[in-house]
Amino acid sequence: MPYIIAPSRPLIAALAPPRSVRGSRHERLPAAAIPVDQMPENSTLRRPFIVAAIMGAMAMIAIEATIVSTAMPQIAGQLGDLHLYSWVFSAFLLAQTAMTVAFGKLADLYGRRPILLIGIAIFLAGSLLCGLAWSMPSLIAFRLIQGVGAGAIQPVALTVVGDMYTVEERAKVQGYLASVWGISSVVGPLAGGLIIQHLSWAWIFWINIPIGILAAVGFVVFLNEDIAREKRSIDVLGAFLFAVSVAALMVALTEVGSSTSVVVSALAVSIATGVLFVVQERRVRDPMMDIALWLRRAIATANLVTLLSGMTVIGLTTFLPMYVQGVLGQSPLVAGFALTAMVLGWPIGATVAAKNFKRFGLRPILLFGAALLPIGASAFLFLGPGMSPLIAGFGSLVMGFGMGFLTNAAIVIVQSSVGWSERGAATSSNIFARNLGSTLGATALGAVFNLSLAHGGGGALPASLDKIQALLEQPGAIAADPQTQTALDHSLNLTFWAMFAVAALTFALALLVPKAQAAAATVRVPETAAAVPEAVPTPEA
Repeated sequence: MPYIIAPSRPLIAALAPPRSVRGSRHERLPAAAIPVDQMPENSTLRRPFIVAAIMGAMAMIAIEATIVSTAMPQIAGQLGDLHLYSWVFSAFLLAQTAMTVAFGKLADLYGRRPILLIGIAIFLAGSLLCGLAWSMPSLIAFRLIQGVGAGAIQPVALTVVGDMYTVEERAKVQGYLASVWGISSVVGPLAGGLIIQHLSWAWIFWINIPIGILAAVGFVVFLNEDIAREKRSIDVLGAFLFAVSVAALMVALTEVGSSTSVVVSALAVSIATGVLFVVQERRVRDPMMDIALWLRRAIATANLVTLLSGMTVIGLTTFLPMYVQGVLGQSPLVAGFALTAMVLGWPIGATVAAKNFKRFGLRPILLFGAALLPIGASAFLFLGPGMSPLIAGFGSLVMGFGMGFLTNAAIVIVQSSVGWSERGAATSSNIFARNLGSTLGATALGAVFNLSLAHGGGGALPASLDKIQALLEQPGAIAADPQTQTALDHSLNLTFWAMFAVAALTFALALLVPKAQAAAATVRVPETAAAVPEAVPTPEA
């Protein structure tokens, strides 16, 4: 399931208050900015074209998961090495998560446009190579390259939106961005099926190339940043250590239950490089990750809420289809519709949330979304054999609404708490939290499911996962095996209880998110602030 995470300017560039105005009326503002009424008209006219380019770039990432999953059985059949199947997906997420933070920092140092163009170029190179893959290991290697590109595109594209629009202006834009994920989740499987049926599977990846080129042209033509750059060093060693530490952690989480030796080795590498990373960040003058930034209350709490919500959603997308098919005895199509309810609710919730930022405030919107997660998750606690899949669809829809409200408010809270020169790093921290939450959720909830299936309980006997997988491939087969159906029902019910607990914890942590001041982009910059040497786009950009 995609995450909603969220031109040359009207860039409403934010500038942190200087030390000389501490204690003045400017100190309480989350970020000072160029006044909206001083921005040239022609730059405002550019914004729709930049948003269109952002939507094109985001669409490449959004459609990737669904279109590839549809075609993977045929691809694996041709390339072989079926045991590496899951790594085609894990490699992409691993590289994307590991590189997100580094590219967010680079966007703050060198501007948004060059990093976006680099990200698109890397992603398209990976897409081209994926279509030329001759084996499963080569495909996995090229998917890593794709993931690196995605790690640049997603956080920086959302940062541009935060630069261009005030909180009050984001309703339509956030709705457009949210719709990209919703449409992609529907179009992806359809396009994947058509391509596999009529063309070579290579076009599953090559379809990105014209979209990426058009997006890049849009950024080159319309996103014109005039950055006053400072000579600043790049913490290459810090970026490398962080990427290795995160990648090793992702490997360990992915391999839990498969290979103990790999898990232990990967965890050792992750811890060792993580310690070296912390030492490096404390030593250098301009660290890759500003730990103080990550520990600010608004950013730390919003990111923790985002991480837990990611764990909740991955549980729903992973286990709901299995329950609808295996326990309720419905077809894969019905299971897909039950999950699609969340996909539809998410962009609708995001759009409604953005339209009400000014009316209710960011924190109440976040709390409302967080409250909807356990409410929606509670519907799955009462599911049982013979019940209507509409109950599952309703719970899925409510959770989709909740995620739309929560993720939209969280990213705006994070972006509004910093100035222009830190917005890339802050935005990437939120997206990193989402991706890490997905991996942690898949591991933790998967462990609950596997352990309960292996040990039975609640009147259910232990069951073989291999047997369940075989029966799921035959419509109605599990319903004809009451013992297996009971075991699956019991295991998934415990998994849903774990998912509900994570959703409830999400709401509890949301209560700790401080009240945000959202109207930073409309205030005037004091004269003293204008003299602060910072990489800020000029008004005429």
